[in-house]
Amino acid sequence: MRRLLNAAVPVATTVVAFDPSVPWRRARSVALRPEPFGALVYHFGNRKLSFLKSKTLVTVVEALGDHPSAAAALTACGVPEAQRPAYVKALADLARSQMIELREDLA
Repeated sequence: MRRLLNAAVPVATTVVAFDPSVPWRRARSVALRPEPFGALVYHFGNRKLSFLKSKTLVTVVEALGDHPSAAAALTACGVPEAQRPAYVKALADLARSQMIELREDLA
């Protein structure tokens, strides 16, 4: 299966453990720019650039804040069960690079 995320900058040393059963959102200092392949993701704080290589992954990242968990966002966005591990891995990579963050309001 192809990778859904391609990080252009090495991952930070501060690692946030990704748990799909808790609430997440796109980080406040992150911008998404839609592209034909998916989207460019830029973090204004740490200056990291990543590429989301799936339009569905872009939809999931945008929907994270509207759902009680990342798993619920995957369900709402119609990610098939067979593809969930790849999406969870991509979201975990985004959490490690601080592109998505825990939502403190529900966590």
